[in-house]
Amino acid sequence: MSAQRIFIVEDDLKIAAMLAETLRKYHYEVETAKDFDKILEEAEAFEPHLILLDINLPSYDGYYWCRQLRLTTTCPILFISARSGEMDQIFALENGGDDFITKPFHYEIVLAKIRSHLRRAFGEYALKQEERSVKAGRLTLYMERMELHVKNDVIPLQKKEATILGLLLSHYPKVISREQLLEELWDDQAFVDENTLNVNMTRVRKKLADYEVLSVIETVRGAGYRLLIDEGEL
Repeated sequence: MSAQRIFIVEDDLKIAAMLAETLRKYHYEVETAKDFDKILEEAEAFEPHLILLDINLPSYDGYYWCRQLRLTTTCPILFISARSGEMDQIFALENGGDDFITKPFHYEIVLAKIRSHLRRAFGEYALKQEERSVKAGRLTLYMERMELHVKNDVIPLQKKEATILGLLLSHYPKVISREQLLEELWDDQAFVDENTLNVNMTRVRKKLADYEVLSVIETVRGAGYRLLIDEGEL
C-alpha cells in the first residue's frame, strides 16, 4: 500500500520542517507549501489524504484557503495555530475544518489526531458504501474511487472533476444547464464566483485531453453543457 500523503501549509519554516521530518519518520509522504498564493494549485497537484493548515498566512488566512480547498477535496483538514480563542476554533470548523490543534503542541498529539482522522476518512472506521458508477458508451465513472475508465485506460480525477463528469454522463446525451451544475457542485451559490464553473470545466477538458480521450464536452450557448462521445468510445 502506498504511503498516505499529508500537505502542510505553515509559513513558519522551522515548524513546517519539524512537522515534515516527524511525519516522514512514520512513513507518511509529506509536502510543504512553497507558494502561499498558490495553495490550491499545490494541493491539487499533490492530492493529499490530509492537510495541516495554519491560520496566520501571507496574503490570505487559513479560513480563506480552507473554503477554497473545500471546493475540490473532502479530505480531513486540521488547523494548527497559536490562536487559542473559542471563536478561532469555531471559525475553523465553520469554514470547513475538521479539527483544531493549538500551538505549541506535542507531536504525539498531532500524530494521534492525524491517525484518527485518516482512519475515519479512509481506514477501518470509514463508512462502507456500495460503489456507485455512471456509464455512457465505453466511459464509466466510479464515484467513490474518483476514476474514469475509458475502454482499458484509468484516469484519476479530483472531486470536482468527478462530480462534473458524473453529471454529464448521467445526463448524456442531453444538455445540463449551468444552474444545475452549480447547484450540484456548490451548496451555497452566493459565495461562488461566476468564473469558478468555467475554471473547473476547463480543468476537466484538459484532463480528458491529457489522457487522449476522444470524447469532448460541448458548450451549448445559452443552455449549458453536454457530453459528446466519440464513435470510437461508444
